[in-house]
Amino acid sequence: MRYSRLPASARYRLCRAFLTGAALTMLAGCGVNGDFGEVNRTLVRDDIHDWIGRNRPADHLDALTEIQPTDDERQLRDLAYPLLEPPYDRNKTTSVLGEYGLKREGLAEAADRTMYYRHLVDHDNRSPASRYAQLVDDIRNDLTRMPPFFEVAARVIDMDAKRHKSLAFVTELSDVERGQANERMKENARVIAMVRTSLVQRAASYRYALERLVLSAPTREVGDADRLMADMQARVAYYRNHTAPQFVSERSLASNR
Repeated sequence: MRYSRLPASARYRLCRAFLTGAALTMLAGCGVNGDFGEVNRTLVRDDIHDWIGRNRPADHLDALTEIQPTDDERQLRDLAYPLLEPPYDRNKTTSVLGEYGLKREGLAEAADRTMYYRHLVDHDNRSPASRYAQLVDDIRNDLTRMPPFFEVAARVIDMDAKRHKSLAFVTELSDVERGQANERMKENARVIAMVRTSLVQRAASYRYALERLVLSAPTREVGDADRLMADMQARVAYYRNHTAPQFVSERSLASNR
């Protein structure tokens, strides 16, 4: 039977198995991480994060074949992943599997606010100072990643608003094309919602960890961590209802009619 004639769910399972095997083979032959903790570029494809936002990947493969992601949509997913993946899952041998959506246990685990602290103290050789330093680094990294993500999110939201309005003005629009456009808009909205939920959970996890560190080893590092924690909670609260602080929307097809 030809591959193209297989049902979407079967093709998805076959593709998933192939990617898993290929990724494990590549892991054996080269380093996983490049500079700054990023995944080695030799292991990265342009569509590495396209699975983010899909409700049921196997059902949606065929529905979206005609709509290629825009640069902003792809960047939205690339910027989303580090804010969805638990900080303690990065820089591991299997990190690349998570990047391809083949190892999602960590994403579900992040909902448990105690897990970050448990991973933080799991290393017996860590001193209290190193634990505070790790917490500060993780909070600071998230603070750095938030603005770029929500700037792109603002552009994607604006683009989807235009896409929705323009559906009424596209000539000879088929039901399949309309369904593809609507599904892509839903996916984009899910990506943004996932990140917002993740940030609330991460802030709760960091706060839980900081409070336990204070109980076990109150040191002078508490002040820096507490100030960063307050900054993160304020930004998370802002981004729950906003995207980019400054954004100028372009005109849409509908507005030109």
